[in-house]
Amino acid sequence: MEKQSLFIGGEWVQGKEYEDLLSPYNQEIITSIPIADKQEVEDALASAEAAVKTMRALTSLERSEILEKVSDLFKERAEECALILARENAKPLKAARAEILRTIETYKFASEEAKRIHGETIPLDAAKTGANRFGYTKREPLGIIAAITPFNFPFNLVAHKLGPAFAAGNTVVLKPASQTPLSAFMTAKIFEDAGLPAGALNVVTGKGSAIGNILVTDPRVKMVTFTGSVPVGLGIKEKAGLKKVTLELGSNAAVIVDSADDLDAVAARCVEGSFNFAGQVCISVQRIYVQEELYDSFVGKMVKFARELKLGDPQSETTDVSSLIHPSETERIENWIRDAEASGASIVHGGKRMGTVFEPTIISQSGKELSISCKEVFGPVVSVNSYRTWDEAIELVNDSEYGLQAGVYTTNINKAFDAAERLEVGGVIINDIPSFRVDHMPYGGVKHSGIGKEGIKYSTEEMTELKFVSFKL
Repeated sequence: MEKQSLFIGGEWVQGKEYEDLLSPYNQEIITSIPIADKQEVEDALASAEAAVKTMRALTSLERSEILEKVSDLFKERAEECALILARENAKPLKAARAEILRTIETYKFASEEAKRIHGETIPLDAAKTGANRFGYTKREPLGIIAAITPFNFPFNLVAHKLGPAFAAGNTVVLKPASQTPLSAFMTAKIFEDAGLPAGALNVVTGKGSAIGNILVTDPRVKMVTFTGSVPVGLGIKEKAGLKKVTLELGSNAAVIVDSADDLDAVAARCVEGSFNFAGQVCISVQRIYVQEELYDSFVGKMVKFARELKLGDPQSETTDVSSLIHPSETERIENWIRDAEASGASIVHGGKRMGTVFEPTIISQSGKELSISCKEVFGPVVSVNSYRTWDEAIELVNDSEYGLQAGVYTTNINKAFDAAERLEVGGVIINDIPSFRVDHMPYGGVKHSGIGKEGIKYSTEEMTELKFVSFKL
C-alpha cells in the first residue's frame, strides 16, 4: 500500500512515523498517513516564512490566475475528488459530488476576489488640522496563516481557508482533520499543478493537539483560522495571544415552522437538512418548532420522507445516509437517544444503530434540557416540538448557547422581519432551512458558535491588514 507524504516547501516529504487511515464505513485500511513531528512542523513554518515575500510580490492578476487554474483543475478531477470523500469520510457520492461543485465555485470566487482588494480615500480636510493633506488606505497580506480544518467538508472548508489566504497574498500551513488527509493532499497537488509558488502551501498531518499547539503559539503565524469544536476553539483563543483568530464552532440550528403554502415541501426540506451527510454539518437542522395546529401533520410528513432515505455504502449511487465518522460517535448518539427516551421523549422514526450507520431519527416533544436539544448532536437526529405563540417560538430558538443560523417558514411578512430582528444568530434564513449556504455569503455565528466571518470576500478582509497612508501636500 502506497504511503502518503507531507507537503513542505513544494516537496513531498516522507514521514518518520505513520498510522493507518481506516474507512469510517467498513473500518478497512485505506492508506498510511504520516504523523508530523515537531521538526517537520518547524520545516513547514520555515518554508511558509521563506515564501512570504514571493507571495507578497505577486500581482493581483497572478494570484487570480493561480486560483482560476485551481478551480479548473478541480473541475477536471471532480469525480476523483468525490471518490476520495466517499472513502475517507463516508460521504455518499451524491453529497460528495455536490461538495466538489461548491469547491469549484469557492476557488472561482476567490480568483475574482483577488482582483477586488482595495482601500479608500479619506477626506482628511474634514478635520481642521487635515487641510492640504491626502489620505488613503490599502490592504496588505498578513504573512503566515495557520489553517486547522474539520472532517465534514474537507475540500470545501479547506477552500474557504486557502482561497481567501492566497487571494490576499498570504502563505499557509494547513493541518487537516486526522480522518480526512487525502482531500488535503489532493488539494496540495492541485495547487502545485496550478503553479502556486513553492512554500506558499504546506500540509502537515498528525495529532491535532501537538501540531495545533505549535501553530497557534508560534510568533511567525499572524492568523489562525479554525473550524471545529467549541472546547478546541476556546483553547486556541486563549493561546493565540495577539494573533488574528477566526473560529467557526458549534451549533444546534433551529427552524420555526409558522405557516407555509406547501407543508410537504417544508417537511421534505427539513428532512434533507436534518439527515444530509448523516447530520454531520454545522448548520444541520437539529431543532424544529412547529405551530401547534400544524404539528401532527408536519411530523407525519417528515416521517414519510425520512422512510424514503436509502442507507448504506457511501460509494453506492443510491445511498443518502451512510456511517458516522467514527464508531464512538455512533455510540454517543445512541446514548443520547436512550437518555431522551428515559426522560419521556418519543422516537417517531429511527433510533437504532445499523453497524456503523445510525438510522435517521426523529424525536418528538423532547425537553430543552436534554443533550439532543441543548448540545450539538452532529448526527442524524432531529427533535420536533410544538409551540403556541410566535413569541414562544422566538424564545425557544434563542434559548441556546449557540447562534450560527436559523430558519423561519412563514407566509407573514411582518413575522419574517420580526424574526430577522430578534433571532440571536449570525444568519436568518427566511422560508428555508438554516442549512442553506452559498460560498460568497457572510457566514459565522454568535455566542458559542464562534467569532469572525467566512465567505470569500469577508475572509479575504480578515486575512489582510489595513494600512493608512497620509501625504502632506
